[in-house]
Amino acid sequence: MSFNSFGRVFRFSTWGESHGPAIGAVVDGCPPGLTLSEADLQPWLDKRRPGQSRFTTQRREPDEVRILSGVFEGRTTGTPIALQIENVDQRSKDYSEVAAKYRPGHADYAYDAKYGFRDPRGGGRSSARETASRVAAGGVARLVIPEVRIRAYLVELGGIAIDRNRFDDAEIDNNPFFCPDAIVAAEWEAALDAARKSGSSLGAVVECVASGVPAGWGAPLYAKLDGELAAAMMSINAVKGVEIGDGFGAARLRGEENADPMCPGANGPTFLSNHAGGVAGGISTGQEVVVRIALKPTSSILTPVETVTREGQATEIVTKGRHDPCVGIRAAPVAEAMMALVLADQKLLHRAQIG
Repeated sequence: MSFNSFGRVFRFSTWGESHGPAIGAVVDGCPPGLTLSEADLQPWLDKRRPGQSRFTTQRREPDEVRILSGVFEGRTTGTPIALQIENVDQRSKDYSEVAAKYRPGHADYAYDAKYGFRDPRGGGRSSARETASRVAAGGVARLVIPEVRIRAYLVELGGIAIDRNRFDDAEIDNNPFFCPDAIVAAEWEAALDAARKSGSSLGAVVECVASGVPAGWGAPLYAKLDGELAAAMMSINAVKGVEIGDGFGAARLRGEENADPMCPGANGPTFLSNHAGGVAGGISTGQEVVVRIALKPTSSILTPVETVTREGQATEIVTKGRHDPCVGIRAAPVAEAMMALVLADQKLLHRAQIG
């Protein structure tokens, strides 16, 4: 398995398995002299941490991060920063049936087809547990881009979308769904309770917005900012679609509707709309960078599903254990982390390109 790293100048690699002793990340390319401690990273991990409500997996992981290298006297040294998060609440026995049968929707068969071997305990490397490492690395990335504010929230769950007229940023942290619409959050609660009690799961759409990104980050053609963001977001577990700006909605507009008109401003052009999501020609425009990701329903469900054994025999499987009834909820802090990691890399690339 050769691809466990992401980024060019600001790079990170993750390691570990869902039911191994620990998971973690190594961040390379971080500039020296930045103030960094575990306390700077822990709040982001706490947002993603499991077991905080009945709407997420009840696996009890404190997700406490340790910095093992790359920091001296509270400041980054410019050398690789090693981060470690211990796994303390594994229940591998829950996956005894998974060792013999493939879970539809999971990576079980694909891993077996490629490697001829897999770790069935929670999915091993394919588990969303790996995303805790990304969130820790994203905490480091945020120190590189202090001028940028990143905010992710759910805009749809189980096919029920928020009302944009009721959007309240302050509400995002007041409910377990990272939902900016208090009324629809109550609807989501009822829908997810019903799905969970029936042994099923629901999908979701997460929107991630970065404000304060200056014009000029990114590069044409093969290093486009939106291309890097799409790759980063698509690498998140269960993501099946990525939109920048209006995304697929732009295909249903006329040219004059989709254009983002400009007028003179004190510090350059002022945009009158943002259908492009803050990126034009692969380069940031100075507007908010807007990305949406679509996450499929959790594949681990208690409803019997047809499958085959490793020997190719027809059977059914019911996935027991502790699973998120909607993986989209805890994907919000992961999307923020991936946005931060891409933007930190692009900022350093921009500096290298133009001085």
